[in-house]
Amino acid sequence: MGGSRALPLSSLLAAAAAATKSPLLHHRPLPLRLAASMSSSSPSPSPAAPASASASSAIDFLTLCYRLKTTKRAGWVRRGVQGPESVADHMYRMGVMALVAADLPSGVNRDRCVKMAIVHDIAEAIVGDITPSDGVPKEEKSRREQEALDHMCSLLGGGPRAEEIRELWMEYEQNATLEAKVVKDFDKVEMILQALEYEKEQGLDLEEFFQSTAGKFQTDVGKAWAAEVASRRK
Repeated sequence: MGGSRALPLSSLLAAAAAATKSPLLHHRPLPLRLAASMSSSSPSPSPAAPASASASSAIDFLTLCYRLKTTKRAGWVRRGVQGPESVADHMYRMGVMALVAADLPSGVNRDRCVKMAIVHDIAEAIVGDITPSDGVPKEEKSRREQEALDHMCSLLGGGPRAEEIRELWMEYEQNATLEAKVVKDFDKVEMILQALEYEKEQGLDLEEFFQSTAGKFQTDVGKAWAAEVASRRK
């Protein structure tokens, strides 16, 4: 960013570690230049931690996740929405979507969709909500988020829970399965539903958010729910 010098990996980890120990986290995500400075190599999975260490690792991880509750979704901030939702707000309702959808495609694992929904943006606890208007290439955005995810899984202590989070995140990023396609559709549906709510509550015109998702839904449930949202906008 700009002409600033990228900080080493140790500085990023120190910043994240300090966040987990702070009694009151700042609401802003860690600077993108910190995420950009992280090594491109992924750490090897750590063995499962003893019970005593597991509790400490879990609380450290959850404390870092607090940033998801205080990081506002950048698109709404940029458009001047008052009291915009957080990243955690967005992921929570996506999880509810996966839980209540009665028309999921045949063979889809509902529980996996719920889990994927609540972890798909988890790396934003460190890198923040990077949007297309930030001018960050898709590959670079993915790299930064992968580095952040690796750090968070390491913070959790490795083991099966950390590996499941990693696998769910990668599955979503790669759009590799029917579950991933469903959750990606819910990601878009949740956004346009939120846009509709802000339009009605605050008298805004958020047409750009509807246009950005037009024709991009991959599943019948996504298309049906998007059409329902659009019908309520008229």
